[in-house]
Amino acid sequence: MPAPLRRVLLGRRPYGFVHQMQLDLVARRQRDEIPDTVLIVEHEHVITLGRRQEAMKNVLAAGDIPVLEIERGGDVTYHGPGQLVGYPILKLAGDERDLHAYLRNIEQALLDTLAHFGITGTRNPGWTGAWVGDKKIASIGIAVRKWVTFHGFALNVRTDLKRFAAINPCGLKADVMTSMAEVLQRDVDLEEVAPVVCRALADVFGRALVKA
Repeated sequence: MPAPLRRVLLGRRPYGFVHQMQLDLVARRQRDEIPDTVLIVEHEHVITLGRRQEAMKNVLAAGDIPVLEIERGGDVTYHGPGQLVGYPILKLAGDERDLHAYLRNIEQALLDTLAHFGITGTRNPGWTGAWVGDKKIASIGIAVRKWVTFHGFALNVRTDLKRFAAINPCGLKADVMTSMAEVLQRDVDLEEVAPVVCRALADVFGRALVKA
């Protein structure tokens, strides 16, 4: 029987609150106190810096948006309303202990989610994330402690794309970013997308999806 993947929908929450929640859940998952879990959240406006040395150089005009240094891989990114952020907290074992394969699985779940909505997503060699043509629609940045994953992905559902002008997202120009709403030319609710991306994650990782 597949191991469970617990789905936790948090609604809109400040970044710091969810970051601390991740750290607590990672420690609990290491001790096998909880099952594998995916947190789904929409954040207030925030810019986060990954471990890449040049990340701060790619902050152009943050203004009153908080800028936080965190332990995930990658460069700088923006989170805010209209963006669906997912944090898989998975205990990897056996053949799963391959972080390149883990990243490809996250990408596949995103591509499967986009396909559900009639969007043809692709990978872009040399860049993690999900793309639609030459536009980036989802970003990925992960961290791992004792083979328990945290941080994750940000899918632009109906994000205000003008907000990316504050940074060079992942070292790229801001106009490379797109959203599901822009591609589909209609409004898209996060509530439409959340169950689809959770199911896609459960499928690619071979887990049985359960609600919190």
